[in-house]
Amino acid sequence: MSKVYYNKLVRDRIKEKIEGKGEQCEVRVITDDAEYQQELCKKVIEEAAGLAHVRSREEFLQEYADLMVVLDALTAQLEISEADISVAISENVEKKGLYASRHFLHWSDDKDYVSDETPQGIKE
Repeated sequence: MSKVYYNKLVRDRIKEKIEGKGEQCEVRVITDDAEYQQELCKKVIEEAAGLAHVRSREEFLQEYADLMVVLDALTAQLEISEADISVAISENVEKKGLYASRHFLHWSDDKDYVSDETPQGIKE
């Protein structure tokens, strides 16, 4: 049987599921906090990408739960409390608003604005 290399952070029960099917695997415990945080951040990207591709309510709930488990692990590792998150959300909404109006920005003349987002097009 050929090996498939993943080289990524996986959930606690993955090893037992693989071995429960009579297959073998190799895992290591990440002991370095910086590496663990880095791997959690990679998982956020992986799980968010999965969420972006859902096509049903059931898939949404599953992918949302996957993403929240990673975010919960990351906030625990960073020692961020639910109260800290609540305050950050409130401040963020106060500053930027919500998505209730469903605004879709086509372009802007604001020459002094510096975006922290990846450009989606060509600057004229």
